[in-house]
Amino acid sequence: MSEKFVAIGDIHGCVLTVKKLLEDILQQHKDRKFVFVGDYIDRGPDAKKTIDYLIEFSKSNSCVFLRGNHEQMLLDFQDGVSSIGSWQRNGGKQTYLNYMNEKKKFELPYQHYHFFRNTRLFFDSNEFFFVHAGLDPECSIQESISNEQFHYDFLWTREHLHESNNWEKTVVFGHTPVSEPINKNRMIGIDTGCVYKHLFGLGRLTAVLLPEKEFIDQKCIDEPKPY
Repeated sequence: MSEKFVAIGDIHGCVLTVKKLLEDILQQHKDRKFVFVGDYIDRGPDAKKTIDYLIEFSKSNSCVFLRGNHEQMLLDFQDGVSSIGSWQRNGGKQTYLNYMNEKKKFELPYQHYHFFRNTRLFFDSNEFFFVHAGLDPECSIQESISNEQFHYDFLWTREHLHESNNWEKTVVFGHTPVSEPINKNRMIGIDTGCVYKHLFGLGRLTAVLLPEKEFIDQKCIDEPKPY
């Protein structure tokens, strides 16, 4: 029997939208594993509230939280690996403000740091491989897993979008905003630009039911600033 999943695209601090989407899904699809493909923070209005909600949601639902490039940038800043400038230039300013304490200093609650630190680079199942951005299309999935030099691709790549691939199974990913979900050639892309509601064709948070490959979306009901 096939495992049943719900994969959820890039949230980017749009907490009202993800709550509405998940509440609607739970009305009909309860006994599934929820796989979130990363980018919970940055650009949108409520990163901190989004993480609070996801932590609470995981207490009563089976969840896998993947790491997106935006979570990696936050961790790199928190760990002193990179400067605040590189993160903020990539949409981190709002998240930084969300986590500012009474002394006007950036402060991650321990539970949130634990959440970010324990996100996974990928999740592999019998029929599907879940990752934030994608994989090298010229390598097999197993080759990408085995070689740490390819793990950067898990967070950042877009090379696979217009190439044929050598993957053993369907790869499910977010990262690249598209006006309609991608469903082709052993790949499913589910970032429909929730945080970009002010841009034509975007502004939806998309989930996909698997193995059915049935897409469900929710228009953004948060108020991100125009980009």
